[in-house]
Amino acid sequence: MEKRANNLSKHNLLKFITQLFFTVLIGLLSFSASAQVEGGKTYFIKEIKVTGNTNFSPQTIIAYSKLRKNTEVQIGGEEIANAVKTLWKSNLFSSIDIYFTEIEGNKATLEIRLIDLPELRELTISGVREGKKEEIIEENKLISGQKVTENLISNTKNFLKNKYQKKGFLNTKVNIVTSEVIDSVEKERVDMFVKIDKGQKVKIRKINFEGNNKLKDKQLRKAMKNTKQKNFIRIFKRSKYVEEDYKEDLVSLIDKYKENGYRDARVISDSIIYHNDKTISLNLKLEEGEQYTFGKISFVGNTVYSDKVLGALLGINEGDTYNGVELRERIANSENPDANDLTNAYQNYGYMFSTINPVEVSAEGNVIDMEIRISEGKPAYFNNVTVSGNDVTNDHVIYREIRTRPGELYRKADIIRTIRELGQLGFFDAQQLTPDIKNPNPVDGTLDIDYKVVEQGSSQIQLQGGYGGGGFIGTLGLSFNNFAIKDIFKKDAYKPVPRGDGQSLALRLQASQFFQTYSFSFSEPWLGGKKPFQLSTSLSYSRQFLFDPQSRRADRSRQFNIIGLTVGSSTRLTKPDDYFLLSQAISYQHYDLQNYNTGLFTFGNGSSNNLSYTIGLSRNNLYTDPIYPTGGSNISASLKFSFPYSLVNGVDYAALKEERASLDPSDPDDFQRIGEIDQERFNWLEFYKVKFKVDWYTELAKNLVLRPSAEFGFLGAYNNDRGIIPFERFFLGGDGLGNFALDGREIIQLRGYPNQSLSTQDGGSIYNKFSLELRYPITLGAQAKIYALTFVEAGASVNSFREFDPFNLNRSAGLGVRIFMPAFGLLGIDFGHGFDPVPGTVGANGWETHFIIGQQF
Repeated sequence: MEKRANNLSKHNLLKFITQLFFTVLIGLLSFSASAQVEGGKTYFIKEIKVTGNTNFSPQTIIAYSKLRKNTEVQIGGEEIANAVKTLWKSNLFSSIDIYFTEIEGNKATLEIRLIDLPELRELTISGVREGKKEEIIEENKLISGQKVTENLISNTKNFLKNKYQKKGFLNTKVNIVTSEVIDSVEKERVDMFVKIDKGQKVKIRKINFEGNNKLKDKQLRKAMKNTKQKNFIRIFKRSKYVEEDYKEDLVSLIDKYKENGYRDARVISDSIIYHNDKTISLNLKLEEGEQYTFGKISFVGNTVYSDKVLGALLGINEGDTYNGVELRERIANSENPDANDLTNAYQNYGYMFSTINPVEVSAEGNVIDMEIRISEGKPAYFNNVTVSGNDVTNDHVIYREIRTRPGELYRKADIIRTIRELGQLGFFDAQQLTPDIKNPNPVDGTLDIDYKVVEQGSSQIQLQGGYGGGGFIGTLGLSFNNFAIKDIFKKDAYKPVPRGDGQSLALRLQASQFFQTYSFSFSEPWLGGKKPFQLSTSLSYSRQFLFDPQSRRADRSRQFNIIGLTVGSSTRLTKPDDYFLLSQAISYQHYDLQNYNTGLFTFGNGSSNNLSYTIGLSRNNLYTDPIYPTGGSNISASLKFSFPYSLVNGVDYAALKEERASLDPSDPDDFQRIGEIDQERFNWLEFYKVKFKVDWYTELAKNLVLRPSAEFGFLGAYNNDRGIIPFERFFLGGDGLGNFALDGREIIQLRGYPNQSLSTQDGGSIYNKFSLELRYPITLGAQAKIYALTFVEAGASVNSFREFDPFNLNRSAGLGVRIFMPAFGLLGIDFGHGFDPVPGTVGANGWETHFIIGQQF
């Protein structure tokens, strides 16, 4: 290849000399033809000729140059200069010359001589894996037919060097060679050879500090968040050298000094010591300066807030150690849009055009007196509020979530809240929601705002699988989360279904060898369209079959059927704040047993009814993206209960309990009587059920999110003689799938153990669970959101308070990954290790693999 490149280089040199000769020759001829022409003289254009090596038609070149026949031009004048400039801007030519020829009196012919830039024919990339080559081609637009310029070559070389240096390959070398193609095609074409030598990843052996007497080396290294020296204990932060991160960490280093009062600290010099191709050391020489304290802090220009109020918000007192970082954050915290700082105090009171500047007015004796100079400006009011980018979702669905209205006072908090509310809808890419402030007018005190949204698929195909309930459980469902029921009779609206009104419609089939469940649900989030009042309804039908030990399959002659109907509503509250949601629901289930004799139900033929009321209170202020929240919390508490029939039906349940205890289940007659007693006990279910759950989300570093979680559930009875019902129980353990709700049961996830293995066969009446999850995103793109996670969790399920011990828990830990695609919902896999034995076994449970296929309803 080197030999071929040398031959091509010789060919290029020969071509260059030939072109130079003809250029000089034409120049001499042109000079001789116009030797008598005085500089600056004007001529009328008699004709325009296009010559040289170009594939563009003369008509195209002449039109693009804006030179015209019979117009007057000046030698060296503006018209000629503009024509050359215009042609150069096209980035299509490597050489452009314009000559005056054939001069006759005041007329002359113009010759535009051009040489096209060469086009890229083939690209060869070496030094990287095959899978990375397409990425390089796309990033640098190195496609066939691209014009090859020096700028393209230079930019590609710099881009590739920076790309790999950012990944720790400090010694990356990129060599780009082009060679002219000699073939039958008349176009100038070249082949490009890109050779990438990444070398070894360069790691930092040592970070050395000189001149630091006030702060220890350990403190300074800790302040450098992304630049770390080699340490086998460290897992999350590698010791690779990335120049961009290093420059940021030098600023963080000085900020560390400013936090401790050393406002004059600076890095005098820094250098890199190369040990070999793999390791370097960093030497930093520091000047710490003296430690300062805050003196008097006064406010100038404030009329909206008093000095006392601003002083309390600032939270810095005379005599405090000077902290430049804290001062900056108390005035305007760029990392936290909800911060309780001075800027937000004005921004949330309408003063969008306000500016706040801290100024040091004295620094005598290492005591700094400060003036906080405030220019309040006029209060700002919204003029036009618009939405753009919503191709599917109807305008009114978005506008009802917007907290800013035309004519209302500007509040930054309202804009932030609007973005979060729109993100929580799930109809738009939360990462691309943008409030675009337009036409801010400090004189009139007005502004316009446009909320830019990017639609994403909100309908889902639910494909879910897992083991539980006696075998493999499969789920097929369709969930339309931006449905428009008003358009169901409009043929043109089916794309593939009517969408855009923010309603939810879900159809679901769940089945295994031993059960089938069919369900339908619909909800309208803004009934009436004037306030957020959600009305929802659901209908379900389920069948479960007993296991036949002879055939080892389901016995369909012995079945348990359930029909259920639920109607619910929820409304947003204003007190104590408008993050609270009050929900209510009335539900009815009819349980029908046909030859279904089990230990759970002593009556094999009969029925039971469950009429209950649920009231819940929740508070959800999660940040923007419902798939990957980076902050906020989600707290919910609910109470579900039935009517206390035992108070009014006149049945002596104590006598029934005593009679039941006296009967012998092994006696056929007694067993039949036990069934009759239980049929009476559970004809209409009587119970109450309390649940509580809270999730917190905290961003520890950029996109690194910690999610602690706690939950608790209790199923109780009004009448102890009647006892706790065999329905509505809690089943703990596993991946949380198989929540088919045949008997109102709830499947509680606890990874590291088999499904439902931590509760008794009939389920528990009490459970508690604690979880700690650390998440980090791989990508948060519109087409797919992928994040990795590690977790530790613990929980327990018991049948009575006598057994309940909140500290006697089944513990586990593990790691996993989640992939969210709008069309299919959430996909994931977890590897969990159970540290405790499953009831009935000895020794730790060990590793379990849990799959999640589909977004659970």
